[in-house]
Amino acid sequence: MTDRTKHGAGGAKGPDELRRQIERTRSQLGDTVDQLAARADVKGRAMTRAADLRDKAGALTVQLRSSAAQAGHAVQGRASRAGHALQGRAGQAGHTLQGTAGRAGHTLQGRAGQVGHTLQGRAAQAGGTVQNKAARAGRAVEQVTPQPVRTAVRAARLHPRPVLVAGAAAVVAAMVVQRRRHRR
Repeated sequence: MTDRTKHGAGGAKGPDELRRQIERTRSQLGDTVDQLAARADVKGRAMTRAADLRDKAGALTVQLRSSAAQAGHAVQGRASRAGHALQGRAGQAGHTLQGTAGRAGHTLQGRAGQVGHTLQGRAAQAGGTVQNKAARAGRAVEQVTPQPVRTAVRAARLHPRPVLVAGAAAVVAAMVVQRRRHRR
């Protein structure tokens, strides 16, 4: 159905109605132009997508660094506890043997203490190695991360709570945009 059949075959019934029809047509044409401009704005959509990806990369960098540091500390703590436990057990074994064998017990205690110290040193060294590798991995990720993201990560270290709130808001916004795109 055309506009003529909607409004009668004779057209507008007066100048006021004609003005209203012109305004309505202008408004519809403006909406159509806006929709076409939004679809043609590839650069704007690409910039929005790039900003989303930068935000995700920054969040992933923070998460990877945190995970790597936690893993390094956990391994170092376990290794240290294992070394202490082993050293304590070796000391107990040495005291037991000392009670029954005297000199042989002293010799074993000395050797067990050395083994415990050696193991503790190796465990601490392994923990330090893991922590160093995690730090290197974090630095490698940081070097490939764009400068604005690194600046944001540094700010996040100083003020983590606002960044978490902003990150959650960005994730929600990205999900809303993704759903809207998916519906089209």
